[in-house]
Order: sequence, then C-alpha cells, then structure tokens
Amino acid sequence: MYNNRQALAFGSVVFLFFAFVIFIVLSLWLWPKYKVYKQELNGQAALKEAEWSKQILIEEAKAREQASLMQAKARVTLAQAEGEAQIVRAKAEGAADIERAKAAAEANRIIGESLKDNEEYLRYIWIKGLQDSSGERIYIPTEAGLPILEAGKAGKR
Repeated sequence: MYNNRQALAFGSVVFLFFAFVIFIVLSLWLWPKYKVYKQELNGQAALKEAEWSKQILIEEAKAREQASLMQAKARVTLAQAEGEAQIVRAKAEGAADIERAKAAAEANRIIGESLKDNEEYLRYIWIKGLQDSSGERIYIPTEAGLPILEAGKAGKR
C-alpha cells in the first residue's frame, strides 16, 4: 500500500508539473492573442465613438443651418412687414396732406369770396400793415404799372 501511495503521489506531482507546464505554454501562446484581441476591441470602440462624434457634429451643423434659415426668414418677414407699414404710413400721410390741402383751398375760397366786394376792409389791412412796419421799404404800384422807388425813405422823419 505504501508503494501504491507513493505511486499515486508521484503521479499527482507529475500531473501537476505537466499541468503547470501546459498552463505556462498556453499562457505564453494566448497572452499575445489576448493583447491583439483587446487592441481590436479598443479600436472598434474608438471607431464607434468617432462615428458617433461625427454624427453629432453633422446634426449640430444641420441644426445651426436650420436656425440660420429660420432667422433669415424671420428677418425677411420683418422687413416685408416694415415695408408694408411704411407704405400704409405713406398712404395715410398722403391722404392727410390731401385733406389739409382741401381744407386750405376751402379756407382760401371762403376768404377770397369774402374779400371780393370789400375794398374798405382791404384798405384797412393795408394801412394797418403800414403802421406796423419798422423801417421797411414799401413799393407801391402806380397806374403805369411801375413802382415808386424809395419815395421818401421810411426811416427819415
């Protein structure tokens, strides 16, 4: 029995030795393959990350382009609205000018009609103007259509 135990122990040691040698050989053979596999996975991960980064940049560029197009459209719309407002404003101002001109024409017509046969009032206004003048030269038309020039200068008394 003792021999049987020694043989069993020796067989176990030999088995462990060969198992250890096989483990070392397998480790030395598998380690470089594992490093290559790991590098390949790292490369694939980096490639995926680069693709996602590229997609993100493309989407951001599209968003910026859409935003700038929307801003340009808004500026065009605003410019059109401002132009239309200016046209409306100009039309309103033109209409107001026409109404003022009509009112002034009506006032002139009324004044003209009231002064037609009212020579006394016109003479009164002319005399009043002469009294209010302060050393101005006055040219009075004569019958021949020629004015009397500087007749007795207004400043001398």
